[in-house]
Amino acid sequence: MSTDFHKLLFDISEALVTDELEALKFLSLEHIPMRQLEAIQEPKAFFKALQEKDMIEVGSLSFLKELLYQINRMDLLAAHLGSSREEMERELQIPGRAKVSAYRQLLYEIAEDLTPEDVKSVKFLLQTQIPKNKLQDNASMLKVLLEMERNGIIKEDDLATLKDILKGFRADVKKKIDTYEEKKKENDSKEKLPYPVSVSVHPARQGAEWEMPHLPVESYKMKNKPHGYCVILNNYIFKNPYEAREGTVKDGEAVKRVFKWLQFETVEHMDLEAKQMYAKVKEYSKKDHSNMDCFVCFIFSHGEKDKIKGVDHEFVNIKDILSCFSGSNCPSLAGKPKLFFIQACQGSGGHPAVTVKEDFSGHLETDATPLTSIPDQADILVGMATVEDYECYRCTKTGSVYVQCLCDKMELLCPLHKDLITILTEVNKEVGRRELNGWKQMPKITSTLRKQLIFQIPQCQSTEK
Repeated sequence: MSTDFHKLLFDISEALVTDELEALKFLSLEHIPMRQLEAIQEPKAFFKALQEKDMIEVGSLSFLKELLYQINRMDLLAAHLGSSREEMERELQIPGRAKVSAYRQLLYEIAEDLTPEDVKSVKFLLQTQIPKNKLQDNASMLKVLLEMERNGIIKEDDLATLKDILKGFRADVKKKIDTYEEKKKENDSKEKLPYPVSVSVHPARQGAEWEMPHLPVESYKMKNKPHGYCVILNNYIFKNPYEAREGTVKDGEAVKRVFKWLQFETVEHMDLEAKQMYAKVKEYSKKDHSNMDCFVCFIFSHGEKDKIKGVDHEFVNIKDILSCFSGSNCPSLAGKPKLFFIQACQGSGGHPAVTVKEDFSGHLETDATPLTSIPDQADILVGMATVEDYECYRCTKTGSVYVQCLCDKMELLCPLHKDLITILTEVNKEVGRRELNGWKQMPKITSTLRKQLIFQIPQCQSTEK
């Protein structure tokens, strides 16, 4: 079965040309990080990336069918996957079945509709907003749209600039955006719950449809460069050699790559004793953060309930670490977001699995460590690798399930201007979906953030592979 599956992917990859690969990568941007897609130069590598993200596998090829349908390769759809245009149209009408968003479908259709002369006109009108080296003659419309997304010129709920550009010479394409926006508004209104209002209190509204007014959500300011410190406390080698946390170096590398890209001053401290861990955190709390927007701290170690273990087998209390960043102890971070991510178990139990599917092949270890709660103070978020009383898992070769998934989702969703809570919810969904050593893992978010936190990505850059 596996041989047939790989032969199928090989045969399809051989039939795809360069422009089609570019289209497949563009349509998959909501599922594979941009950094990873940019490194892919041939279809077989693309299919491998889809397998790594569990988007395609033996017996589950719906996403591959959808992609081939979107790029209009009905011949491959029929010859290799036994499907047709009519079948796919029926299938994608089922709510929740489409994996390519309506927004990304729209952008792809726009790119397909524009002539080479149209594309030249778009590039000309974007010269003041996008660097010229990104608007060269050989840059396709898909690449131009990608640069517009990277620079925050367009996003899912804001296509005004693209409409303004197109209305002068392609009013028909601009109309497609209008239709998309009308449909999106209609769908959004269906999802809103009406605010409970008594007709007797508001008689003027009797018989009229009334909705809760849209209230803008305030965001934390993220304007400084660097935005702040990203401190990693990474315990690998312990006094007891059997407690070595193999794979944790990969976690440190992933966090450094992502947060350097997000314009944080990133520092990693390895193998600290308990007193050294507390001292290091306190050292950063005493720094002047006046010209910074945020503080981020990752802690990778073993531990017990409410405590993190140092390499000397002594413990530091999580509450003591968090209290270093209270408003009184760290006034220059008052009102600014303080983020703590802890990769460690919160108990010794395995979380029961509902499914039987095995989707993680590396050797897994557990990190026994703390149950935590944050002090009663604002602007702090704690992301835990697992909920209370359960273990979390770390692959000795590729790093921990939670941290690697978090870094992947940051790379994937920050360019789409998604806020941190949305990203962490996606991490919860992804990690919770996997089965690990026959058990499940469920991360936990504890937050007193008062505003949205949206990380600003540097213009015209992506993370380095």
